[in-house]
Amino acid sequence: MLSCPDRCGYRNRHPSAAPTSLSVYLNLHPSPPVPDSLTHPADGDATLELAPAMDSVDPGSDQDSDAADSQGVTIGPEQHGWRLDQALSALLPQFSRSRLSRWIRLGQVLYEGAPARPKDKVSEGGQVTLIVEPEPDMTCQPEPIPLDIRYEDASILVIHKPAGLVTHPAVGNWSGTLQNALLHHDPAQALLPRAGIVHRLDKDTSGLLVVARTFEAHRSLVAQLQRHSLARHYLAVICGTPVSGGQMEAPIGRHPRDRLRMAVVANGKPAVTHYRILKRFRGHCLVDIRLETGRTHQIRVHFSHVGYPLVGDPLYGGRSFLPKHATPALIERLRGFGRQALHATHLGLIHPGNGQAMAWTAPPPADFLSLLETLRADCDTGSAVRIQS
Repeated sequence: MLSCPDRCGYRNRHPSAAPTSLSVYLNLHPSPPVPDSLTHPADGDATLELAPAMDSVDPGSDQDSDAADSQGVTIGPEQHGWRLDQALSALLPQFSRSRLSRWIRLGQVLYEGAPARPKDKVSEGGQVTLIVEPEPDMTCQPEPIPLDIRYEDASILVIHKPAGLVTHPAVGNWSGTLQNALLHHDPAQALLPRAGIVHRLDKDTSGLLVVARTFEAHRSLVAQLQRHSLARHYLAVICGTPVSGGQMEAPIGRHPRDRLRMAVVANGKPAVTHYRILKRFRGHCLVDIRLETGRTHQIRVHFSHVGYPLVGDPLYGGRSFLPKHATPALIERLRGFGRQALHATHLGLIHPGNGQAMAWTAPPPADFLSLLETLRADCDTGSAVRIQS
């Protein structure tokens, strides 16, 4: 649901039918307001782990040279004294270092107005200009996969991703992804890194994500992610009942023994998760989560680390947690919930084209709402059991 007025030239889309149990969601979770950070972005320079861009294969592109895209960046104090290719890799994480190095060698990167070499050293305040022609990504092919588009204009797409859909191709999932669907929806997305995808949702996490449609929009959205001013709220059902909400700050990196998992490790990247409790059940809680950083599996790792794993999480959850005197319906629901109970419910950003603060909210899908209903019904039954005993 778009929380600001529709504008001329923009297209707003809504689901044709809301789940019958939507009242559960609305009663427990009012839409969060657009945070102040959207209208007054923070100046912090911390970075988050973005989806790395894959180099394009250009088998003779017939793109008109007039379509070349020019962009400029300024060398910051952190990059003073670095090699040019290293500095650009840090300032433009949406492009791979090999791609940036190739552009430098081709003379498409100017440092202080002149061509430079990848190994040239840069200084704080130095101006770098990139003059690059869009390169279609031929490694990912269009596929006719339906998209639930909640908003669309010339700059961005806001997509509601269902659980089960992989965001972009990777080992074990080279097709049938959101990226394949985006290329079918608009072949021009092939000119952008990862077809415009700037942040990811795990395969079995549902909810909202934004996709860039131009290089300008891509740069703007990546910058908002780096400043932590792009607002992302999640709903999750966790095992256990914490005393209160709070903040988790613990570095995340690859698990030392299991390469498929992430973990809290001393040499990991900084990760910060804020959460508040929306509803307590007998042995579980519905929580609202706000990400400050965006590490791989961050929410799942942080909550598992403190002993409150997400319901249904096959990687970090362990066995189903059953409260005392759990109803048969709850036991069946918890044991049959085949994914992590996590939903990206709210997205807020500064529109890359017009500078306006915009926000969207999407209620959880039917399986998530059904889980909440079963947990609430178990609360009523559990109370009756305690009174009788």
